[in-house]
Amino acid sequence: MRASGASPATMPEAARNLGERELIWMMALLMALQAFGIDAILPALDEVAAALAIEGNDRQFIVGVYLLTAGLGALVPGALADRFGRRPVLLASIGVYIALSIASALATTFEGLIAIRAAQGFFGAGIVALPPAIIRDRVGGDKMARMMSLIFVIFLMVPAIAPSIGELILLVADWRAIFLAMAVQGVIIGTWVYFRLPESLTEENRQEIRPRVIAGNMARALSLPSIIGYVFGGAIVFGALFGFINSSQQLISESFGAPDLFPIVFGICAGSMALASWSNSRIVERFGARRVSHTALFAFIAVASVQVWFAFQPEETLWQFVPLMAVNMMLLGFIGSNFGSIAMNPFFAIAGAASSVQSAVRISLAAVLGAAIGYAYDGTPRPLALSLLASGLVCLGLVLFSERGRLFGPPEAEMGLGVESN
Repeated sequence: MRASGASPATMPEAARNLGERELIWMMALLMALQAFGIDAILPALDEVAAALAIEGNDRQFIVGVYLLTAGLGALVPGALADRFGRRPVLLASIGVYIALSIASALATTFEGLIAIRAAQGFFGAGIVALPPAIIRDRVGGDKMARMMSLIFVIFLMVPAIAPSIGELILLVADWRAIFLAMAVQGVIIGTWVYFRLPESLTEENRQEIRPRVIAGNMARALSLPSIIGYVFGGAIVFGALFGFINSSQQLISESFGAPDLFPIVFGICAGSMALASWSNSRIVERFGARRVSHTALFAFIAVASVQVWFAFQPEETLWQFVPLMAVNMMLLGFIGSNFGSIAMNPFFAIAGAASSVQSAVRISLAAVLGAAIGYAYDGTPRPLALSLLASGLVCLGLVLFSERGRLFGPPEAEMGLGVESN
C-alpha cells in the first residue's frame, strides 16, 4: 500500500507554498470554463438557430456534441498526465479551449460549428478530467470529498450566472461574442495556472506510456466492484441532469411560455446545486461521503416521483416545476462530488488514469443519455420527469451492487491501494 499523498519532503517547494484555498479556487474555475462553454450559449440558441438555419431540436447538438466529445476526450489527458505531469497537459488543454472558442465565434455554418465544438470538447477535456487527479495527489477519503464539494460550490456558481451573462452579451453583441468571452476567460485562468500551479505528480508515481499498462490501469479504475455503482450510477443520474440542460431553453420558453425568465429559472436551479455543495463541504467529513450521498439519492427518487405526478397533471405551472427541479438539482449536489470521491479514493498511484477514465464514462454516458432525453422533448416536462425517476432507481440498484446491499457506511479514511504501474 502506498501513501495517499506526496509527503512534505518530496513535494516541490512551490507546491508547499500553494495554499488549499487558492488550489480550490483554481481547480473550480478551471472546471467552470467548461460549464461556461455550455451554459452561456443557452439563451442564444434561438439566435444561433436563426443565423445558421438550424431546425427544431437540432439546436441542442451545439451543447450535446460538446458534452459527448468532452467525455470521450477525457480518456486521453489522464494517461499523459501520469507520464509527463499534470501541469503541461493541463496547459495544453487550456490552449486548445482558447483557440477553438475563437474558431467557434468565426463559424459560418451549423456543420462547421458542430465540428469545432466537437473538437473543443475532445481536445480540451483535460480542464475537467485533471482537477480531481491534482486534488487526489494531495488528499484522499472524505477530506477529498470535502475539497471537491468546495470546488463544486465555486464551479456551480458559473452555471447559475452563465445564462444571465450570455443574455447581457446579447444585449450589446450577437451570439459570436459569447464564444469570444469564453476565449478571454481561458486566457485569464490559463495565465493563473501557468504562474501559480506547481507540478503535483511525484517522480515515483510517473507511469510509462505503455498501452497495456494504461489500459490495465484504466480497466482497474472501472472494474472494482466497490466503485462500479458510483461511476456508472453517477453517470446515469447526471444524464437526466444533462437532459434538463439540453432541453431547458425550449422547456422554459415553449412549454411554460416564459422565455424572459429563462436565465432566472436556470440560475435558481444551478444555484441550488452550489448551495448543496457548500453544505456538503460542512458535513461530509463528519458523516461520511456514503451516508450523505445515499440519503440524497433516496430523497432524489422521492422528489422525482412527485415531479412525475405533476408532469402528468393537465396544467402544470412553471412555479410548480421550478421548486421541484431546484430541489432535485440540489440533491445532485450532494451526490456528484461524493460519488466521485468514493470512486477515486483507491487510486492514488494512478490518479490521472483513474480520473480520466472515470470522467470519460461519467460525461460521455451522461451526454448520450442527456441528448436522448433532450431530443425526446415533446413540448411537455413529461420526458424529463420520467427520466429523473428512472435514473434515480437505476442508480440506487448500482450502488446497492457496489455496497453489497449495505448502505449508509461510516466515514472513510484515506486509502492508497496498490495498483499496477509499469
